[in-house]
Amino acid sequence: MENDTKTGYDAIGPCKIKEKGGFKAASFIYALVALENMGSVANMVSLVLYFFLKMHFDLSGSANTLTNLLGSTYLLSVVGGFISDTYLNRFNTCITFGILEVLALLMMTIQAHNESLQPEACGKSRCVKGGIAVMFYASLCLLALGTGGVKGSLPPLGAEQFDSKDPKESKALASYFNWLLLSSTIGSSIGVTVLVWVSTSNNNNGWWKGFLIISITTFVGYVFLILGKPFYRLEVPGDSPIIRIAQVVVVAIKNRGLSLPENPNELHEINEKEFVSAEAKIAHTEQFRCLDKAAILGENAKPTPWTVCTVTQVEEVKVLTRMLPIIASTILLNTCLAQLQTFSVQQGSLMDRRLGSFQVPAPSVPVIPLAFIMILVPIYEIIFVPFARKITKHPSGITQLQRVGIGLVLSAISMSVAALVEVKRKNQFLKNPTKPISLFWLSFQYAIFGIADMFTLVGLLEFFYKEAPAGMRSLSTSFTWISLSFGYFLSSVFVDIINSVTKRISPSKKGWLYGQDLNKNNLNLFYWFLAILSCLNFVNYLYWATWYKYKTEDTANTSGMDKSPSISGVPLIKPAEIEVSKTTNGGSTVDPTQEISWKNNQVFESDQAM
Repeated sequence: MENDTKTGYDAIGPCKIKEKGGFKAASFIYALVALENMGSVANMVSLVLYFFLKMHFDLSGSANTLTNLLGSTYLLSVVGGFISDTYLNRFNTCITFGILEVLALLMMTIQAHNESLQPEACGKSRCVKGGIAVMFYASLCLLALGTGGVKGSLPPLGAEQFDSKDPKESKALASYFNWLLLSSTIGSSIGVTVLVWVSTSNNNNGWWKGFLIISITTFVGYVFLILGKPFYRLEVPGDSPIIRIAQVVVVAIKNRGLSLPENPNELHEINEKEFVSAEAKIAHTEQFRCLDKAAILGENAKPTPWTVCTVTQVEEVKVLTRMLPIIASTILLNTCLAQLQTFSVQQGSLMDRRLGSFQVPAPSVPVIPLAFIMILVPIYEIIFVPFARKITKHPSGITQLQRVGIGLVLSAISMSVAALVEVKRKNQFLKNPTKPISLFWLSFQYAIFGIADMFTLVGLLEFFYKEAPAGMRSLSTSFTWISLSFGYFLSSVFVDIINSVTKRISPSKKGWLYGQDLNKNNLNLFYWFLAILSCLNFVNYLYWATWYKYKTEDTANTSGMDKSPSISGVPLIKPAEIEVSKTTNGGSTVDPTQEISWKNNQVFESDQAM
């Protein structure tokens, strides 16, 4: 009997694999996402006040400390993605980094509770020093590493519960990312209301209680993740994606003097019988032809990894290279997001926060876009996607790049609205400082950006997962978080540059964002600056989205594929090719009644292994 050696999941037959995965397995991941985001998002919107009021950073210092923390967190998602693709499976990677995350939160709880571990106000931009600084920055570093590692491995862990080669599961995969966002939003809504209220209550002396609750909920989330292990499909880590990329680059340089064959079929590729990956071969493309030289096998040369690469391996590098401009085009959107988590929160602290007799914490304003998302995600998934599918024949309704484009437009609008609201706030302050405008004026910019985030975040996660080579999906999915990371770092850079430049040219010799009093600053001009840049960035994105060529599989190896026609020649509005598979796992017909021999040691991971 012929062996089925599809790179898969557990050391069991396809019938058992089919019983695993799906939304039953994903439900445990949704639970972790909700509980973990309950704390992480509460920290995102409130830590700027913790740094400002308890750690005694100045206005720009507290904003930059938070954006640097968030930037580091998302940048370190690459570490989690790389480890889960290469050394540990995604489940074990989540647990490992989750331990670090909980430890960091406990350290923050201890420091917030013990006043002797907090600095005295000094009137400088930073007051933390000595042992206090060591504990403060150590906890932030651990938090960034732990949270980042989980973000790099958790979304693809959920995505691998659905087989993109099965038409039904392919649609479910698109839905998975939408429900993942909804789970995150539900947890975030509780975080920015209940947890923020606990942290800022009692005259901003409840921070340790907030951090303690976050520690407990995060721990419970990982307990849910562990309980779901019997239901998961766990992929075996493969070759190092960095080594595979390096091989293509090195061999291409070695072969730079060789001429490319006129027929791409003459390039080196292993035959179908030797091809054991669960994914089909990737078809050759004409972009980046210089890399094709890595697939030229020289005369009398033996096909070893550092002398020749396969066409599929070269195309993997091309796919990642084509993704780079898309990543770069979304960085500015996340710079705009950083303002809503820093300066907009500080704006809210100067506004009328009364809701009847209740005093609304300024960091709780983001509940407004979260409420919009909780309403819009089910509408989008249940109504819009089925309707759009009938028109576009795309499993997700519209392409991932379309979703991202809509988000970029809305982010520019959000920054424009933010500038107008700040002008209104300052004008009212000048007229009557005792009667500030309502906090809920900020809801406009938050609501618009919340919708933008709904389109962009899910679009990028699905885009990077589906377009990525099989062995690089965690690493590729972490590109979404890299964009966020660079966006936060760019925010810090912009704040410093704007302050430096405007200090020299302004009559007052003070920067737009100088000092600790927003009423004496020009935050509205900074918002306009970002709005204009966002418009220019959208034009840049349109070019690269049009240029991008979607990954296609080798038709010789995917005979069952049903390719739907393109709406136009522009990839931005091109429906993805619908992959049709004969079985839930892999592309071969399997009769469950037949006796099948499995090559467990080569391509499967034991269901009992951690």
